[in-house]
Amino acid sequence: MIFSRITGLGYYVPDKIVTNQDLTQMMDTTDEWIQERTGIRERRYFEYGKDTNASMATAASRQALQRAGLQPGDVDVIVYATITPDYFFPGSAFLMQRELGLETIPVFDIRQQCSGFVYALSLADQYIKSGMYKTALVVGSEIQSSWIDKSTAGRSTAVIFGDGAGAAVVQATSDPSRRIISTHLHADGRFAEELYVRDPGSSRPDRPVTQELLDSGGFNVHMNGNAVFKHAIQRFGEVIYEALKANNLTEKDLSLLVPHQANMRISEYVRQQMGLDPEQVINNIQRFGNTTAASIPIALTEAWEDGKLNDGDIICLAAFGSGFTWGSALIQW
Repeated sequence: MIFSRITGLGYYVPDKIVTNQDLTQMMDTTDEWIQERTGIRERRYFEYGKDTNASMATAASRQALQRAGLQPGDVDVIVYATITPDYFFPGSAFLMQRELGLETIPVFDIRQQCSGFVYALSLADQYIKSGMYKTALVVGSEIQSSWIDKSTAGRSTAVIFGDGAGAAVVQATSDPSRRIISTHLHADGRFAEELYVRDPGSSRPDRPVTQELLDSGGFNVHMNGNAVFKHAIQRFGEVIYEALKANNLTEKDLSLLVPHQANMRISEYVRQQMGLDPEQVINNIQRFGNTTAASIPIALTEAWEDGKLNDGDIICLAAFGSGFTWGSALIQW
């Protein structure tokens, strides 16, 4: 049988550090208010003229490929998750493909918000197990600082988001002891407007962007925080246990949980409900904020760099985000 496994990890975050104290100069907030509600102390913002969504993804991908002992030309397919592409179209996957010097290989742009990396990993896993491709590059990359509302009116979301990119090389293997065991994906569009950016949308009269539209606030993030929190703590636990149950495992078999970095309170709630020790759950939201599709690969890469991923470990990736969308991936490292 053909399986797939992660053979290389990499990430890139911009140099510009924005602390909670920095945000107090832009909006009516405090370091205490932000940390109490999110656990975040600082985040990274891209630098115009230096960083793009695709350039960050390229840097993360080059690192992942180097660690896998591969060259860009070894890649058969790219699956790229982002909600903040450089262009309305084409997607940033095409731009990264160009930066890597690749030609003709297929690329996928997927927009699954905070679950983007898990969805992308699942797609790569299925393609490899089918025998269609042998090496996939799976990427999550976001530039969110350029469109969030940094005024007091937008502070409930502005304090959360940061910029960054993470990547994983996924390759075919015949070794069942080191593989992506299973992935589990879900969505529920009934709650699409609980966390969304309405504009620019195509279903508008005449030209999509007008001054009236700009003044309406439709380009800002709108979030029903209570609804998102309520669903997140439910779905996180459900999809983690779904993965364990599908493979006749329990939380006692789990070595490490790498959750999407949405909110420290959510991660802590899930940890306590599962009876996991603090060191079993990877959290870096304190330093990077919520980087949406990039958060899991950044956190997974840091865990690898810190020596927390050992051969044979059972690792679970889990995410929940706008859509609503949620998913998990169980990996035997």
